[in-house]
Amino acid sequence: MKVVDYFFSPVSPWTYLGHERLAAIAKRAGAVVQPKAVDYGVIFPVSGGLPLGKRAPQRQAYRLMELARWRDHLGLPLNIQPKYFPVDGTQAACLIAGAEPGKRMTLAGDILSAVWVREENIADPSVLSTIAARHSIHEIAKVLEAGKVQYAANTEEALSRNVFGAPTFAYSGELFWGQDRLEFLERALARS
Repeated sequence: MKVVDYFFSPVSPWTYLGHERLAAIAKRAGAVVQPKAVDYGVIFPVSGGLPLGKRAPQRQAYRLMELARWRDHLGLPLNIQPKYFPVDGTQAACLIAGAEPGKRMTLAGDILSAVWVREENIADPSVLSTIAARHSIHEIAKVLEAGKVQYAANTEEALSRNVFGAPTFAYSGELFWGQDRLEFLERALARS
């Protein structure tokens, strides 16, 4: 069975831009995607990355330009500077990590769209509750509690596998960092 481990942040615009494309690639290849929300606040200091607010102004400006380019290239809706960003995505990540495995991918997609398309505050418990209800997740406290443990385990796994950015796709011993590497992942899936 072809399995793609998918390390991501529910607040990453790059994750949003690649999320549905990853799902489509996996479906065509007969692969299973294992979504793993991780804490890049833990990963960045180890890997040399910087949170957005600490990056140089020219890097921040270029990021906005690239987001607009990719949005237009892919024809996807994307608010370049959404109302609720930056936002604490910890609870959203724990919700994804604690959800039933079969719901994680669609739940993650909904949360990513909440930030980058619908401009919803995913740090607001009522927003998360509404999203969870759409995915038939009703015992949110239990899911979040289980999710905290899984989120920490996902982060440790990411560190052990040398993940340093979002999104990262791991397949057959290789890492593919960034939504712009999905074509390479698709080729690797086709070869096996």
